[in-house]
Amino acid sequence: MAAAAVWLALLMAKRARVRAPELVGRGGWLNTGGAELSLAALRGRVVILDFWTFCCINCLHVMDELRELEEKHRDTVVVVGVHSPKFVHEAEHAAVVDAVERYGVHHPVLDDPELATWKQYAVRAWPTLVVIDPEGYVVAQHAGEGHVHAIERLVAELEAEHAAKGTLRRGDTPYLPPEPVATHLRFPGKALRLPSGNLLVSDTTRHRLVELEPDGETVVRTIGTGERGFVDGAAPRFNEPQGLALLPPGAARGAEPVAVADTVNHAVRAVDLATGSVTTLAGTGRQWWQGSPVSGPGRDVALSSPWDVAWFDGLLWIAMAGVHQLWTYDPETGTVRAAAGTTNEGLLDGPADEAWFAQPSGLAAADGRLWIADSETSALRWLEPGGGPEQRQERRARVHTAVGTGLFDFGHRDGPAGEALLQHPLGVTALPDGSVAVSDTYNHALRRYDPATGEVTTLATDLREPSDAVVDGDEIVVVESARHRLTRLRLPEEAVRVPPVAHRTQRAATDVAPGTLSLDVVFRPPPGQKLDTRYGPATRLLVSATPPSLLAAGEGPGTDLTREVALSPDGPAEGVLHVSAMAASCDDDPSVEYPACHVHQQDWGVPIRVTESGARRLPLILAGLDEGEEKEEEVP
Repeated sequence: MAAAAVWLALLMAKRARVRAPELVGRGGWLNTGGAELSLAALRGRVVILDFWTFCCINCLHVMDELRELEEKHRDTVVVVGVHSPKFVHEAEHAAVVDAVERYGVHHPVLDDPELATWKQYAVRAWPTLVVIDPEGYVVAQHAGEGHVHAIERLVAELEAEHAAKGTLRRGDTPYLPPEPVATHLRFPGKALRLPSGNLLVSDTTRHRLVELEPDGETVVRTIGTGERGFVDGAAPRFNEPQGLALLPPGAARGAEPVAVADTVNHAVRAVDLATGSVTTLAGTGRQWWQGSPVSGPGRDVALSSPWDVAWFDGLLWIAMAGVHQLWTYDPETGTVRAAAGTTNEGLLDGPADEAWFAQPSGLAAADGRLWIADSETSALRWLEPGGGPEQRQERRARVHTAVGTGLFDFGHRDGPAGEALLQHPLGVTALPDGSVAVSDTYNHALRRYDPATGEVTTLATDLREPSDAVVDGDEIVVVESARHRLTRLRLPEEAVRVPPVAHRTQRAATDVAPGTLSLDVVFRPPPGQKLDTRYGPATRLLVSATPPSLLAAGEGPGTDLTREVALSPDGPAEGVLHVSAMAASCDDDPSVEYPACHVHQQDWGVPIRVTESGARRLPLILAGLDEGEEKEEEVP
């Protein structure tokens, strides 16, 4: 039996102690000063493995959740990031180096481009956290975000237990930061052409905005202290700001207001260009979770990683990357609401409130359409607004897809929109002729889609992670995020020709037997908590497949975390099972008047292959360890 299969079998065995496999990856180690780390060398410490990939917004959420835990337990806990790529670009070592700096990762990172350690730990989802005790045994596994409160409690228990046993070893962190680099911008995110002709840029990694002269190089001023924080006023603080949009006069405080998607603060801010003073329009500074309000006064409603903003149809539209939705802010009432998307991750067109998105990250308004760069589906999509309040029953807003097929197909291919491919685009820009330019980030290219012809062409290549672009006369200014600069290009009359390339996400398929498959989402409430059934079922499960013909029965929503799904006898031999699970838990102490409650959620896309020798049960760990089957195998 392969090592990964042995590990998973032991993990599933009741009361089995499973030795954590060693960490290996062809890409090597980052943030260690060049040293290679091993679990053996970390024995005596609590090790938390964070399996992540830098395209994944949920992974970025988990990094932010871990910051406080890392600091609080810095002498007993070592967090190790295991970078496990989804897209081809993410397997490039230089791109991982950039991502570690871009997102302020302050712990060692193993670059694992071939998913070697991912396979050893039988990981199925980004992000996944694995906790290893000071003796080198796996004690917990959690998929998705929102689990850090449970892990911190477990860490405290492990510290006490192993201090008593004499197996806890305190010490300094193995993290060694790289040398800082002096540049005017550092991983800029988005740009905006101001009425003055200057350019305003979100200097994302330095938590500020930078105003540049039209040459795109000369600094006029900076807005923000450059320190991570959430502070309004004349000395404001941001936290990895991204999207920018001009607001009409009077839409926010100040004569020349600009809206800012303050991504890691989960807020939308407004900057008065005349004074540089900042106010908050929407967001509480806390992340939105399932069950939270989806409308109300802007300052009272939580948001989730707003990535871009655009003025459209009399409202400020927000690309809410963290929950795969579009929201709106109404300056007349000061209110926000969810306007499109269900929070399910995927590509599904139709009425806006039924559509699925996957990390929308770029917005642009033009000719009565709101264009959307839907990054995780490598798609260009657009929203057609509905009627006014008196017409809403007659004409609902609808979502359409121009380019893109789903979560797993991507590449660089021009041609008819139905055949064209993008790779994780982050920006979209309206062009003067009615077409749109797409910042095709992981293809390092600027692409063009023409609605009149339905054709996709390439405008420019050899850009480095372009994340946005703005039109300036007959030129276009591109944000080359990974080159830390703006690049000015003349809008060409003809597109550049590039060889077509297509990719599918490279993840090993799980062999399953034909017929009925038992789908089990494993969830154990954290210690001291129980399922929250005060307002109905505490769990939710949604199942679908790509292609849909993969399943004969079992798709759709439900409240049980177990599901019998029937594979189509005449269906395809390979496909992807899409599973979305949610569980709510609260403190299990009747004496507590206001118990702390948490929502645990995760989406999986599991490639499967139907074969006679395959498994009849597919366990997916949301939180805890799977004890679904007895095993008699020894620890290798």
